[in-house]
Amino acid sequence: LTTWEAGKRIARAMPIWSETLGLVGRADTVEFADDGSIRPVEYKRGTRAPKRHDDLQLCAQALCLEEMLGRPIHEGAVFYHASRRTRRVLFDEALRRDTLAAIEGVRTLLRARRVPPPVNDARCPNCSLVEACLPEALATASSEPEDPLYQPRADEEE
Repeated sequence: LTTWEAGKRIARAMPIWSETLGLVGRADTVEFADDGSIRPVEYKRGTRAPKRHDDLQLCAQALCLEEMLGRPIHEGAVFYHASRRTRRVLFDEALRRDTLAAIEGVRTLLRARRVPPPVNDARCPNCSLVEACLPEALATASSEPEDPLYQPRADEEE
């Protein structure tokens, strides 16, 4: 879906990919300004606060768009619905390097065919993977049962 707002062409739910990085996804919004600049905008439910994972996600989108469109992308933005505030994110060399390292880290996990253990922290209720990950169930399963009825007996030597 593409619309025009305030002199910008706005593409919503835009499919993005990078053959080089092996990424495929969808950008919430990509703004195409009259001056030729391109800016991905990610929408989040929470309040405005610098969150590194938001920046990494947005930078990965920019890397995909750069490859797709053959144009440099210098910045993006994260809009936080709860606070109705936008935070600007500059795609500097450090963020680009960290994003590439995160992509390689995920690729390493995939090659090893191992899933990292769930963290079961405050982020879990808002995670899109909570139903697949089941962090509460795994945290409970890995803890020692309190009731002696559920304690396994030690094997007795004969």
